[in-house]
Amino acid sequence: MKAASAPQGKPSADVPGGVAVELRGITKRFPGVVANHDIDITVRRGTVHALVGENGAGKSTLMKILYGMQRPDEGTIAIDGETVELHSPADAISRGVGMVHQHFMLADNFTVLENVTLGAEKLYGIGAKARAKIMEISDAYGLGVRPDALVEDLGVADRQRVEILKVLYRGARTLILDEPTAVLVPQEVDALFDNLRELKSEGLTVIFISHKLGEVLSVADDITVIRRGTTVASVEPSQTTPKQLAELMVGSELPSPETRESTVTDIPMLTVDGLTLCAVDADGMRRAVLDDIALTIRKGEVLGIAGVEGNGQAELVEAIMGMRTPDGGTITLDGRDISKLPTRTRREDGIGYIPEDRHRHGLLLEAPLWENRILGHVTEAPNSRRGLLDPSGARRDTERIVAEYDVRTPGIEVTAASLSGGNQQKLIIGREMSHHPKLLIAAHPTRGVDVGAQTQIWDQIREARREGLAVLLISADLDELIGLSDTLRVMYRGRLVADADPATITPEELGSAMTGAAAGHLETAEGPEEDR
Repeated sequence: MKAASAPQGKPSADVPGGVAVELRGITKRFPGVVANHDIDITVRRGTVHALVGENGAGKSTLMKILYGMQRPDEGTIAIDGETVELHSPADAISRGVGMVHQHFMLADNFTVLENVTLGAEKLYGIGAKARAKIMEISDAYGLGVRPDALVEDLGVADRQRVEILKVLYRGARTLILDEPTAVLVPQEVDALFDNLRELKSEGLTVIFISHKLGEVLSVADDITVIRRGTTVASVEPSQTTPKQLAELMVGSELPSPETRESTVTDIPMLTVDGLTLCAVDADGMRRAVLDDIALTIRKGEVLGIAGVEGNGQAELVEAIMGMRTPDGGTITLDGRDISKLPTRTRREDGIGYIPEDRHRHGLLLEAPLWENRILGHVTEAPNSRRGLLDPSGARRDTERIVAEYDVRTPGIEVTAASLSGGNQQKLIIGREMSHHPKLLIAAHPTRGVDVGAQTQIWDQIREARREGLAVLLISADLDELIGLSDTLRVMYRGRLVADADPATITPEELGSAMTGAAAGHLETAEGPEEDR
């Protein structure tokens, strides 16, 4: 795979051994919290430099400073040996710094072409020349981007590829990737890392933020550990282990998602039969995005759905939640047909929901934490009393969730936007588990959270499962999917195509099945549900 050439007029970064980025004494304060304190980092040109730390450690704030989105209160920034002041992302881009955020910065109602060219019209215009450049970069990096696709129709993985293309389109030489592998299967991760190694050999510098410490050790040339807003260690991958990194980050060992004891009963909690959902594609043709889906989840069972993003998992979740109206089939919860019930009634009947995109479907970012605690549970205690909202009850319970789930925040009156991504996720999980659901739909429950928070989330799911909770688990973390699931099914092009045994399947075999390739330890999902 060959790298696309940078736009003309951009300076080259092909001199090996120099310093691409140097941060010295960076300090950033917000009301009630010091996000960064006296941070020092040196990033060598033509390397992959990993930045690791627990949720709320200050990694994203630091990178927003480097990208010009935040101004440091103290400290200096040097890019390619020159001290600079970055007042905006435009300043950073002009210096060859690009960032792909953990939560994407795309306009849903725009096409890919419009999103990529927005603000960069002077490079290649907005027409045929821009389209040709997008396709050139897409082909060069294997991104598979369709310029005319509407962003709102894209899955999370495709959105990430669009963001990467945006940065490359602008000629970035230092590329910040915030949790880039969160939505990728193992084969895609390997391909990304091979590409990064090739790109760094061409002089590209990558700053890689991740909670997956095994991945960090496999791809990074240098690692900086941040804890509680300051740098605590700089280590070489060859001289450390995932266990040692985890201890530097949070003072504990790497957690394991493995669930050994079985709590599966013979009592069905969710039954989906013949579920079909059609949509109109870009060519105006009607096609099935869900094709005759049949599944049963029993009390005390975790059913994992494996699949590459965009194969119908999101539509399945939305159909069960009542966010989409299926074209056929039935959905039964605890013996009650809920196929035609509104989302709120399904929630009141006992469905908990952890959405795959917490910003779009899980939070009101500009609302305080206690108001976010109410979302999805407006009519239920402690948020409501005698048919009226009970703000004091919601506030008290938010305080409890913050304490029990270790949500790092100066208080419950701050906005959800002020929390790190992992702490936002802990707030959502605390909210959903607080209502003791019968069925929990968990889409990527530990995406973007650190090893300590992973342990807590997995423990909460295991404990609720022991008490009879049924769980529909969708995750791009195949170790998590295999470790937590009692039953595994593979989804491909809107159909459940194979069953897998979590006790014997490997992540590599599961990843192959997800891409449509044959794999061992799999059985074709054919015949009636009760026969499987």
